[in-house]
Amino acid sequence: MDILRINDPEGELPRSWYAATADAPGPFPPAEGEIRTDVCVVGGGFTGLSAALHLARAGHSVVLVEANRIGSGASGRNGGQVGTGQRVEQMELEKLVGIDDARKLWEIGLESVALAKALVEEAGGDAGWGQGIIHADHRARYADDSRAHADHMAQHYGYELIRYLDRDEIRHEVGSPGYHSGTLDMGGAHLHPLRYAFGLARLCLSAGVALHEDSRITGIEGTTVVTGRARIRAEKVVLGLNGYHNNLLPGLAQRVMPINNFIAATEPLGERAAEIIRNGHAVGDSRFVINYFRLSEDGRLLFGGGESYGYRFPSDIAAKVRKPMLQVFPQLADVKITHAWGGTLGITMQRLPHFAEVSPGVFSASGFSGHGVAMGTLAGKMMAHAVGGDRADFDLMAGLPASKFPGGVALREPLLAAAMTWYALRDRF
Repeated sequence: MDILRINDPEGELPRSWYAATADAPGPFPPAEGEIRTDVCVVGGGFTGLSAALHLARAGHSVVLVEANRIGSGASGRNGGQVGTGQRVEQMELEKLVGIDDARKLWEIGLESVALAKALVEEAGGDAGWGQGIIHADHRARYADDSRAHADHMAQHYGYELIRYLDRDEIRHEVGSPGYHSGTLDMGGAHLHPLRYAFGLARLCLSAGVALHEDSRITGIEGTTVVTGRARIRAEKVVLGLNGYHNNLLPGLAQRVMPINNFIAATEPLGERAAEIIRNGHAVGDSRFVINYFRLSEDGRLLFGGGESYGYRFPSDIAAKVRKPMLQVFPQLADVKITHAWGGTLGITMQRLPHFAEVSPGVFSASGFSGHGVAMGTLAGKMMAHAVGGDRADFDLMAGLPASKFPGGVALREPLLAAAMTWYALRDRF
């Protein structure tokens, strides 16, 4: 199945509110002919752009190839939430990798947020930077876990930017009757992800990176990247593919599963916006099939949610998202949806990113599991350092658990459908 083409017109950005409110750089020409460079970066999202930027600033010649348009993948379609830490919370991480590595991963997570913020500001700040992420519990029984998490972070990590929200506080912050408790992490943030990707692209241009769109790779021969029109002979290759790997490399495809998610943008809510999210924080809830949402700069609700049982997008994405949106905010039944879009992200079995040197001189980071705005950015920088010989952080991340998904690529779609059916059912109880 061709993940790159099954849902998206060739050569176009998705018809999202993000695309409607961002000025794209380029277009950039396809890569053509025989090209020589120090490093070829594959993928024009946060990971690839960050890698290219940091490589160029370290003195390498860099060619970046993107199959479609810069920012057209998950980096330009996501919920824009910039989370701290890793996708897995610290108490669970401590059990999974041990306390010492869990602490290192926490610091890496904080570094990723700081890096993203610095790059947003360096690129001119038009991506915005709204502070605060709320984790909202959709079941009262999760309150003890949220309180314990906030306490644990303060006591064992000295992290004072997160606090527990009781029933009254969560309903003050989020105008939904469906949430019972939660946490507010003021170290987290949110932004306009496509403007951020475009800002990174412009920084890459200033650093001397050669950007090429409409340059889908068909293979990698050693460290030579082959596209439909070019052979790019490089000393090293950096892959930033995430869920759009399209089964190009078996070792990557076995450990990173593409899944779809969907977002809708409402019409501007005017004065009602403050009734939905009082202080402008981003929100994600405790469902496994997560709902996540925030307000746009012009007061729209950007709401992500809806189960995906296959790789083809539904014919009516707005209806797909409206259902969970009205479950959370029934008072918005009269509100129009102006934009709705889907995208493909990459998840791993452990929900930790997958770093690997997939073959000599070919580095990959993917599988950010919905936590890729900041971590994908830092992953690019880590791979740039690894190319330059400083592998410490890359090797730490490459040593994380990375189980294969059962069933192989051939059974991926039925496995996805079965898993989503099970988790959607579990979320209802």
